Amino acid sequence: MFDLNGKVALVTGASSGIGRQQSLALAQAGAAVVLLGRRKEQLASAVADIEAFGGKAVSLSVDLSDREQLAKIAKLAVDQFGSIDILINAAGVNFREPVDEISLDSWDKTLNLNLAVPFFLAREFIAGMKSRSWGRIINIASLQSSRAFANGLPYGASKGGIAQLTRAMAEAWSVSGINCNAIAPGFFPTGLTAPVYQNPEMLDNFARQTAIGRNGELEDLDGVTVFLASPASNYLTGQVIHLDGGFTAK
Repeated sequence: MFDLNGKVALVTGASSGIGRQQSLALAQAGAAVVLLGRRKEQLASAVADIEAFGGKAVSLSVDLSDREQLAKIAKLAVDQFGSIDILINAAGVNFREPVDEISLDSWDKTLNLNLAVPFFLAREFIAGMKSRSWGRIINIASLQSSRAFANGLPYGASKGGIAQLTRAMAEAWSVSGINCNAIAPGFFPTGLTAPVYQNPEMLDNFARQTAIGRNGELEDLDGVTVFLASPASNYLTGQVIHLDGGFTAK
């Protein structure tokens, strides 16, 4: 039920953090994984870690923010192991600007990479998924999909959009066997949350706001990632799963 042998996955933002961890989890479950990101050395390190346990992976250093190149990037991904069965949209950016300092440029960059790219990249693989009557799209939402944090207005807008995009994707494509869901992580140690992890008092405060009593570890992503990517989630679509230790439950 959770076996991904024979499946091909594509993970964006795979050079570090959540995307990297999800790439490892999918490979451990048997999928061949194409890792997309900008940082070649970090991508190569992730591929080496996957190959070390016998997994199958390859990396592509690309700039996803250039939407005109998405069709070319999608073809490069397909050329690695064959048609993409599983797409994880983990690439993202958060400039953490005070509301009065948000520029048109930072707004456009945030909404482009965090919201537009997941849709337009996914659309490149829909025909192939429809031909097999099977596919999985997993978006990365956020606590800010449902609540606001200081200095995160564009990021929050993009992640609120991801929640609705996920539902709209499910409405459009699930009848063809393509399930679309999102994971909304709590606080995990990633590049985007580095300012939080550099503030012990803030980090402890967020941990105490969870029901479990701690912040997330990257390995906590493994189970839900494989579940959403596998046949185990055949009847689950259009949902945002908050993987936050109960932060939103309190």
